[in-house]
Parts: sequence; C-alpha cells; structure tokens
Amino acid sequence: MAKRLIFIFLCLFLLSGCGQPSFTGKLEKVGLLVPETISDQVWGTKGYKGLLTIQSKFNVDVFYKEGMDNRLSVEKAVDDFHQKGVNLVFGHGSEYESFFKDISKKYPDIHFVFFNGDAKGENVTSLNFEAHSMGFFGGMVAGEMTKTRKVGVIASFEWQPEVDGFREGAHYQNDQVDVEVKYVKHWDDIDAALKILDQMIVEGVDVVYPAGDGYNVPVIERLKEEGLYAIGFISDQSDLGEGTVLTSTIQDVDKLYELVAQQYNKGSLKSGELSFDFSDNVIELGEFSPHVDEEFKQKIMKDIDTFRKTKKLPNEL
Repeated sequence: MAKRLIFIFLCLFLLSGCGQPSFTGKLEKVGLLVPETISDQVWGTKGYKGLLTIQSKFNVDVFYKEGMDNRLSVEKAVDDFHQKGVNLVFGHGSEYESFFKDISKKYPDIHFVFFNGDAKGENVTSLNFEAHSMGFFGGMVAGEMTKTRKVGVIASFEWQPEVDGFREGAHYQNDQVDVEVKYVKHWDDIDAALKILDQMIVEGVDVVYPAGDGYNVPVIERLKEEGLYAIGFISDQSDLGEGTVLTSTIQDVDKLYELVAQQYNKGSLKSGELSFDFSDNVIELGEFSPHVDEEFKQKIMKDIDTFRKTKKLPNEL
C-alpha cells in the first residue's frame, strides 16, 4: 500500500510538472526585424551590427528580416522565427510597439524587444535611450562653435527628446544663440530635409543637427559643400568630414543589444520600459573636429563625466 501511494504521488508530481512551461530564459536563437534596411549605414546598420555581436558573443544562430513595416509582414516573420526556435526578437524601432502588443500573447516563449514606446505584456520590453542628455551635449558644441549665433535642428518628429535637449544645451553654452527647429515628419525623406536645410542656410544658420537617420548623411554632405558645420546623429560621422562634423551624438545600439541579450540569457531581463544613458556606456559623443578648441573639449567631457555620476546636466547643478 505504501509503495502504491509513493508511486501515485510521484506520478502526480511528474504530471503537474508537465503543465509548467519548460522555458528557462536561456538564449537560444535571436531574430531581428528592421522597418527599412540594414544597409542604411546608420540606424538599420547599427541594429544588424548588434545582432552580429550577439552571434559572436553567445555563439547562437541569428536571423533578420528587412522591410518589416506592417502587421502582416511582422506576423509572418515572427511565426517563421518561432519555427526556427528563436526566443528573443528585436524590433528595431518604435513602430513595433503596436505589433508586439498583440503578437506577444501568441508566443509566450519568445521575449519581444523594441525601442522608444510603452511595453504591454509580460514578455515585452521597450528600450529607451535617454536622448535628452545626448542632445544637450550636442547643443553645447553647436552653441560654442556658431559664428552667426544661429543653429538649426532638422528633426524627424516632435516627440524626439534630443531636440529639446539640443536647444537647452545650445542656450546654456551661448545665451545669445537662436535655435531654429524644423520637422521632416519622416525618418528618411531626403528631399524634404534638404529643402529645410536650404532655407536655414539662407537665414544664416551655420551649425545644423540633422536628427534623422535616413537623411542625416545627405544633409552633412550639403553642409560640407557650403563650408558649414554639423553635429552627427546616431553614429560617429566624423568620417564624412572632420572639418564639417564637429562631433556626433552616438547611440551604441550594438552595445545595448549585447547588454539585453546578456540579461536575457541570465533570466534577468525585465519587461516594461528600460532607460539607458551615458552612465550605461551606450550613449557618447563621437570624435571631435580639430576645429573644436581643446579647452572646450576638456570642459564638456568633464561635464559628461559629472552627468554620469550625478544624473544632472550642467544647467541643473
């Protein structure tokens, strides 16, 4: 009788275990969705580099799909990833917020990650760069280097926090500066961005922050032709012309991807909204132009170091 009871309890224990998910959170395979292409040399390319970093660091298979800009294509891609055994999916942009909100319910064994939005679901995480501070320090450089006391921001959307940050930083460094902000209302409308730039040049703007990853390269090339200055955006764009690009506000997406994958592999990746800034070593200023005074460079790097320690910008101290 005792042996029979032990056998029954053992069976019940094993059966109850079968009802629990076997998923442990360990990284298996990783998928990446990009709305445009991995070949844009800016945002999409950074996502792809992040994916390759994960492949190298964790020795896992990785997959990517381009042109994922609508619900149907995203649903098909995620289903394909699921069949391949992917358990961590990066949606490389804010547009994936609405897609992942519903899709995540269908795939509880996949963790979904996207950028700059509200994460809904136990297996969904939003990564948010603290871009206000990034813009602030870029604005300081613009305020220091302008000769006409007119600087411009060609941004994509009004919600971009780096825009207000840039304005504040420029005014902090130079209270005589005029900051003109115009919006393209798209990430990669090159014609619209260049039209705005032409008008800014006519108005005497001599430093421009093209805060849109799809058009910032053509904008910088035009500024180079005109002998004017730029603040690079997303990646270090000093290679476009050290005499033109004063510095760049860099978001190290590849480092962030590796950090997220590491947390996920350890089972410590949280759902909801996560924020990252200079103190996480995923935001930085790029190489400075030789035109930027050495004393000012030392000052702004000291300000950034203080921000890393205190979370306070120079105008907040």
